Formats: sequence, structure tokens, C-alpha cells
Amino acid sequence: MSSEAGRFALGDFLTVSGETIASAELGWKRHGTLNAARDNLVLYPTSYGAQHPELEWLIGPDGVLDPTRFCIVQIDMFGNGLSSSPSNTPDYPSLVTAWDNVHAQRRLLQDVFGVEKLHAVYGWSMGAQQAYHWAACFPEAVGAAVINCGSARTAVHNQVFLRSLLAVLEAAPEHTGNGRFAAPPTAALRAFGRIYAGWALSQDFYRAGLHLSTSGAPDLETFLTGWEERYLARDAANLHAQLRCWDAGDISANPLYQGDLERALRAIKARMLLMPGATDLYFRTADNEAELPFLRHGQLSPIPSIWGHRAGNPIGNPQDIAFIRAAVNDWLA
Repeated sequence: MSSEAGRFALGDFLTVSGETIASAELGWKRHGTLNAARDNLVLYPTSYGAQHPELEWLIGPDGVLDPTRFCIVQIDMFGNGLSSSPSNTPDYPSLVTAWDNVHAQRRLLQDVFGVEKLHAVYGWSMGAQQAYHWAACFPEAVGAAVINCGSARTAVHNQVFLRSLLAVLEAAPEHTGNGRFAAPPTAALRAFGRIYAGWALSQDFYRAGLHLSTSGAPDLETFLTGWEERYLARDAANLHAQLRCWDAGDISANPLYQGDLERALRAIKARMLLMPGATDLYFRTADNEAELPFLRHGQLSPIPSIWGHRAGNPIGNPQDIAFIRAAVNDWLA
């Protein structure tokens, strides 16, 4: 299978809030081959805290995204440590939004691949927020979209979770203001991981004992320590920046739609597959149900899973992988 990776230089990139990412760059990786008509490209943006190698697992001939059929391009979000982020960019803006991400991504796809219209965009979680933004910001440029555990606007209950995490990071003695840290805030990151564990997986997941049987952990404390380690490996300033991006997620909060969510949804021309997790605590099925009536070509297909938010990124969960693979293959056919 053909693949390549690279970095795309954007120059000084002006964000929608009026701040600038100095000498901005995006990391990317291609899987599969772009056809002569340049109409088989599927964009796969990254999710919260993730870098593209961590999400490659679902790409393959028998995977969710098949590189023998499509040219799949992963693009790293701003703030994930590979693209421009607080950890590698002096004076990184206080807020970089999904609007900013998708406009930068469009420049990359135009300049590097010569592609003006996507066959599809597939995203999970914050990747799904970007997929939704692509469909709304560039209605003529997206044929289909898979919104896997995401929504058009971050719900208030979702924001409560996000702002609790922001508060944990900002309460750390190492925090110097504006999401910057004098040293790694170790105690805060441990607390961050434990809070995340309570939201990423459902009550039913824990009731069924899957936190032990699927992880190999002998007890709850060991399981939670694993979540601590997950976030101790991340840069706190990057986590903070992406939390702010997630919190601000709204396909209408931009000069194009000026806060009119219904107008933004009605403007979408792509075929939209809304695939929430049935027990997701972040992006609820009800959020997608409320969006569906305003979409021209929409379908709601909840993932019937007790894995909560992780149903949409189901490493080691064959049942949910099979559901997503079947739904996506049918939608992208």
C-alpha cells in the first residue's frame, strides 16, 4: 500500500478570532493512491489529544477506511503536538477553532494534492466536529461525511465536562496563565486522567466490569492509574488549547453563519451519516436527532454499544468495529 507523510507550511496563519499562528504548519499522512480524476480522497482529521499514528489502526483493506479504494489523508489538528501547537509555537493564540483547522486543511489539500472536492470526510469526536465544519464551511466541496460521535455544536453538558478539565489544569501551581505551564503539572494531569475515565466510558461499561476484563487491570485503582499515564504522556498546554477548541465547537460561530445554527445545517449539501454512540456522555444521540431535520441528506445510525464515547474509536472491541465498518462502507460506496 502506497503511503507518504509530510509537513505543510502555511506561513503566518490568521485565525478567525484575529490572532496569528506564526509560521504555522500541519502534519499529514497519506494512505493509498489518488486517482487520475482526483475524486477518491477521504479526509480523516485527528481527535482530541491524538496524533495521526494513534488513529491509523482503522485504515486497511479490511478496516473502516480502505486505502485500496480511497486515498485517505490524515491531517493533524492544530494543538496536537505535531501540527502547530503551544508546545512548539511561541505565542500560540489563546483560541484556535475548528473553523481555523478546516480552512488550513483545505489549503493543504489544494496545494499538496490538487484536490478541490472531497469524496468524503470521516471523523471521530473532535475529528467529527471538523468533519461537520467541512460540510458547513465548504458545501460544494464535500460529497459525504461520517460524523462519528460528534455534533454540529458542543452541547452545554459537554462544556461542563470540558470546563472542569480546564479548571483542573488552571488550578495547578505550575500554571502561569493562558494555558501555559512553568513545568509539567503532574498532579493535575493525574487528576485529569481520572476525570476523563468517568466520562469516556459509560455507566453500563463499568457495571458490566469491562474496565477490568478488557484492560487486564486487576482492580479499579490500577485501571485509573492507566488513565493517569495516558495524560501524563501529553503536553498540558496542548491539552488546554484543544479543550478550548472543543468547547468553542459550533459550525455556525463564524462570519459565514453568524451564530445561526439552523442556517448552517440547511446549507450542507453533503450526504451526512450521523453515528453517535448510544451511551456516549459527550455527544448524545439527542444532539444529532435535533440536527437531523435540518439536513438535506442525513441519516442517523447510533452505535448500539455500552462503550460510551469510546464506541466510536473501538480498539479491541470487535463488535463496535464491525458495526462502524459496515455503516461506513455502505455510506462511502
